[in-house]
Amino acid sequence: MFTTESLTEAESQLAHNLAISLVKEDTDVNEVGKVIAYLRSIVEQPDAGRRFFSYLKILVTNGRQIGHSSRTTSYYCNIERACNQYLQSQQGNAQAMLKILGWAMRLMRYYKVSPIEEISISESPQVEQVSERQAEIAEVFHPQKFEIDQVLDATVLGIKGNKVTYEMLETIKLTQKEPKKASFLKERQVLKVKITALKDDGSIKSVKSIE
Repeated sequence: MFTTESLTEAESQLAHNLAISLVKEDTDVNEVGKVIAYLRSIVEQPDAGRRFFSYLKILVTNGRQIGHSSRTTSYYCNIERACNQYLQSQQGNAQAMLKILGWAMRLMRYYKVSPIEEISISESPQVEQVSERQAEIAEVFHPQKFEIDQVLDATVLGIKGNKVTYEMLETIKLTQKEPKKASFLKERQVLKVKITALKDDGSIKSVKSIE
């Protein structure tokens, strides 16, 4: 299971920098999920950190053979470059690496649907001042455990055919099929939704209106 422990200030900045770097390179978040899955499978091994970085090198070297698209190799290169830059200092602590990568993947999903121009990569892992935007993100991704059948308030952002885009907790956006209810909803309407599925990292995968 993905750990929901909170990050230290330094780890939080590393996760932020990783996410921003990967999103700006248009890296596929699913490929990040795959390297996280590998690290999770070996995290208890004494040399897990070293093995993880060796694994990244193998992915880059063999990307064309094992990739499922022409862009897969570039995704692996982006991931290796970002991890070398921001995770080398944590190589001796695989649990910390796993935690930072997991939060970085969550932030990537957020940044991919939100403008990131005003958010920059910090040169220092220590943050003396936190912007309002970063504080908002930290609030959403602070250890918050979602559960199947959990009920949340959601705002209808848009309706297209039988697809409805919801916004929850003011930052999480999901587009869901609501064939029976879409025609009865209105934009900016606030209603209750129930979580019907979660992703591997514990974030929300799908919801359904219960009103």
